[in-house]
Amino acid sequence: MSLKNVNAELKTRKLNETVLQNLITLGLLVLISIIITAISPRFLSFTNINNVLLQISLIIIVGSGITLLMISGNFDLSVGGVLALAGVFFAVLCRSGVPTFIAIILAVLFGSLMGALNGVLVVNLKISTIIVTLGTMYITRGLALIFAKGSMISSGLPGDFRKLSNTYFGPISLVIIIVIAVVAIFFFIQSKTNLGQYAYFIGSNRETARLSGVNIGSTVSILYILVGTLAGLSGVILASKLGTGDSSVGDGFEFDTIVAAVIGGTSVAGGKGSISGLVLGAMILGVLNNSLNLLGVASYFQLVIKGLVLVFAIVLQRFIMEKFSN
Repeated sequence: MSLKNVNAELKTRKLNETVLQNLITLGLLVLISIIITAISPRFLSFTNINNVLLQISLIIIVGSGITLLMISGNFDLSVGGVLALAGVFFAVLCRSGVPTFIAIILAVLFGSLMGALNGVLVVNLKISTIIVTLGTMYITRGLALIFAKGSMISSGLPGDFRKLSNTYFGPISLVIIIVIAVVAIFFFIQSKTNLGQYAYFIGSNRETARLSGVNIGSTVSILYILVGTLAGLSGVILASKLGTGDSSVGDGFEFDTIVAAVIGGTSVAGGKGSISGLVLGAMILGVLNNSLNLLGVASYFQLVIKGLVLVFAIVLQRFIMEKFSN
């Protein structure tokens, strides 16, 4: 079978699965929102919804890249460390007198460099994707601590250090606009480019993809660079929001992005997933976190409740998908 025919078959199957998966995830989101609204009417206020969107903005940004990477059958557990390192590096540059806009670009490119490192280790040295990114997670965490001298950088920063996160166009934050732009770009990559199609092809059957002429190494390397770039951008946004370069931020962030992708239908085995599903999965995470805080649930109970809801959501999705696919 030619690569063109295989791609056409994958597209049709992928579209059907994506539509069904997104409907299930959307139904879960609506159900949770209805329950929370009945208990706490404040949930549907514009201010609160805007807060939810801001809270999940970084998950959606980095998750857009993570989703395509997971579709290809790979993981990146270093994004939390890269996020922290990029934020600290951004603060170091600004404190050193580098213009803020230039510092933003350099910090984001630093994230791209870490993504490229992951790609080289995975592709060229043939090391397990999980082992590699666990290693770079520790490396980036350590470098963040070194640059921040064990804590954070909060003094000597310019007045426009927080401008990126504090800029609004009417009621809409610049951060939300960035999120929309990232989602639109990665939706286009997923559905309209060879990179997106190759990611599905590699994740569905790596050997068949290789025999059909897909450059697996280049595809996976580019995906890692994109993920690193998005993690770098998110680190800059978070540092701008906090007003400091904090080496301790992003702890557990990598798991939030993976969980959001999985809730949205991305398979940990590769070959399945979508950017739209990632957005819905992130929204479920955000709604759940926000609603538990609104209800004043103690943090230790929140962990249990979130775990139960997330497991239930994934099991329910799998059950419905299997019923409809038979």
